[in-house]
Formats: sequence, C-alpha cells, structure tokens
Amino acid sequence: MSTAIELRGLRRDYGERPALAGVDVSLEPGETLLVLGPNGAGKTTLLRVLATLLRPSGGEVRVFGATLPGEAWKVRGRIGLLGHDALLYRDLSGRENLRFHARLHGIERAAAEARIAALLSAVGMERRADDRVDELSAGMRQRLAICRCVLHEPDLLLLDEPDSHLDTPGRELARELIGPSEDRTRVVVTHDPERLLPEADQVLRLAVDGSAELTEAALR
Repeated sequence: MSTAIELRGLRRDYGERPALAGVDVSLEPGETLLVLGPNGAGKTTLLRVLATLLRPSGGEVRVFGATLPGEAWKVRGRIGLLGHDALLYRDLSGRENLRFHARLHGIERAAAEARIAALLSAVGMERRADDRVDELSAGMRQRLAICRCVLHEPDLLLLDEPDSHLDTPGRELARELIGPSEDRTRVVVTHDPERLLPEADQVLRLAVDGSAELTEAALR
C-alpha cells in the first residue's frame, strides 16, 4: 500500500512571501495529521495544494503515489475537501446540491439517492433537506457541506476548521462522518487542538514565516 501523503521540501510562495517554506510530511493511509498555527501561517494553503487547487512553488508533493500537479487527475476523485466555503449553491436546496455533486462524481442515480438520504439522516437534516440553502443557518449549511465532502466516499479528507458553526450535538453527528477511521486519511486544520489532539497521529505546526515543525502526537 502506497503512502497516502508524501511532502518533501514543499514550498508555496505568494510573490516574494513564502506561505510554506520546506514542509516535510509522510502520512500513511488511515492516519490523521493535525495542522496548527496562527492566522496567515499557510494552513489553508497546504490544504489547497493537497486538494490540487494550488500549484506548489517547489518541492515534491505525492498523494496516494500520484505526483502533483502533473498527475492530479489520478486522485481528485479520492479527495474530499471541507473548507471555509461550503461550496453549496445557495439558490438550490440541500438535497439538490448533493444530487449535483453526485453527478459530478459519476455516482449512479439510485445509489446517489440512497447515499444522500443516509447522509442527511446522519447529520439530522432530513426535515430541512428541501429548503433552499440561503434559508438555512450557518450550522445547517456546515452539516450539508460535510455531507458534500464525504458523498463520494473519499480516501483522503482535507478538513479546514470542521467544527465551524456546529453546536455540540452537531459535532457529535459530524464525527461519525469525518472522524478518524482506518478507511480514510485525514488532514485537519484547527484552532482547537486540545479536543482533536487525541485523534491525531502527527502534528504539523506552521509559522507565519513559512517554516514548519512536524512531531508525533504524544497524546494519541
């Protein structure tokens, strides 16, 4: 089985400013990497590079053996991204949004309907699933975004502050879908390390100068 994520000297620059300056990470399938750091330290940039949305400025990036960006097409369908933007069309209902994403991933219609129903039930959104997204609270939109993120059953989850806008019951429901599992690798950006540290295998600390420090998660 190939390494899930392999970063060697990853750099990403914005003009003359380094957002990431020499990041080294090796993550095995089923492991969780917790990413910490202050605002502006490159945490979201890292996720966007791994999601094939940003080209690295230097270094090597491999996801499930595919070299990015040249072989990004090999792994895009195996990645689920949950970012600050819910990536939902606000004039469509939650169910319509999920159907649209199912089509993007080539999921057969009957299978998609069953999967959508199961996900909506898992996050407690059955009764509001046919309401327009712009009529929903931020917490409900986050629940739908989580459904979208895992709809195609990705092998790699890239999670940027996954608890945003969720109350305690919402967090517990979401954990069933995006929590640790031997079947999926996770990279999780958070400002709440105390709660998520027990789930992590490794911790990557980023600084605003682009530098990075990787350690084992001692509390695992």
